[in-house]
Amino acid sequence: MERIRSIRGRCWSPEARAWRLPADERTDAALRRLFPGIVVPPAGTGPDSAAGKTHTETTGPKIVHGAVLQPDGSEILKEMKRAMVLARYSPKTRKVYLGYARRFAEWAEIPLGGAGTEQVRQYLEYLVEERDISRSAHSQAVSALRFLFEKVLRRPQVLREIPRPKRNKSLPAVLSRREVEALLKAVRHPTSRALVMILYSSGVRVGEAVRLRPEDLDPDRGLLRVRGGKGRKDRYTLLSRRAHAAVERHLLFQNVPEGTWLFPGPRARRHLGTRSVQKVVSRAGIRAGIQKRVTPHTLRHSFATQLLESGTDLRYIQELLGHASSRTTEIYTHVSNRDFSRIRNPLDHLEDEEDCMGRVAHCAEKTPVPAEIPCRSIPPRIGYM
Repeated sequence: MERIRSIRGRCWSPEARAWRLPADERTDAALRRLFPGIVVPPAGTGPDSAAGKTHTETTGPKIVHGAVLQPDGSEILKEMKRAMVLARYSPKTRKVYLGYARRFAEWAEIPLGGAGTEQVRQYLEYLVEERDISRSAHSQAVSALRFLFEKVLRRPQVLREIPRPKRNKSLPAVLSRREVEALLKAVRHPTSRALVMILYSSGVRVGEAVRLRPEDLDPDRGLLRVRGGKGRKDRYTLLSRRAHAAVERHLLFQNVPEGTWLFPGPRARRHLGTRSVQKVVSRAGIRAGIQKRVTPHTLRHSFATQLLESGTDLRYIQELLGHASSRTTEIYTHVSNRDFSRIRNPLDHLEDEEDCMGRVAHCAEKTPVPAEIPCRSIPPRIGYM
């Protein structure tokens, strides 16, 4: 692809899905120099001419003046990566999108430029029915292919009739305060303990936690600065005194130099990986005897839910979590027991009534029944004269 870009006058044709080059001697010389062994037909042998239709070659890519060099899958993927870099997509998003595009090309077994709506639909059906991917993975695959066909291949009509999957309305798992205490007791390593406390006390995402720097902590104000969070947004969230003390112990143990990551990884100038943090939290949950599946995001859910149960306004929780929409934050109203705790369960009413009746019967058995009082005969009154 870089060799084609070095030719003067070249341009990409979305309609033909090919590079168009000028039909002159300079271009012919450049093609022979850049692609040794290629057969360059003379001018006037474009794809619509008789010579262009019957032209074949033995080595190198097909070259005809007017429409040349259909890019292969690798070249298209390079173009896709370049477009995502220029659009400032995150490295994680670029990796996911390129992975889906590459696997689609391998599955389709045809050039990416020749794939259409039917191939995309069959590939998504294969992912859903045979690979049994989740709804979120399904949505990622649609987004990746949409970017490929709209931004790179310039064929937006391919995915125009491809729907996105509906989201699950599942509720997040939340730990109780007792479970959080058990989790903290199960973490002994200073670095791991500081990480778990930061995740729970600040409600940050795991990707935000590993990218923290020492200067992001403001213990005097009790705040933690999150740089470049989801949506490339900065924000402040809470910093607990206990969490800051744990971070200080971690810094003494780790000896982190200034200007680097708060939680450095094994490689120089690299932060700790998110997968390592996930393993630490999951194993701590198992050691603590927690029956629920514990992940870093579980601690984020627990942070938000317990703030809501403590009476914190939903708007403040949205700011702390970095949610763009209040609808995302409102899900915690469905898992909070702030209002449910006021409701008296009808089964408990039945138990109270049974206990009351049992106490009455027990008292009746122990209390002696008084003997019947004998009645004295009363003489009849004598009336006055």
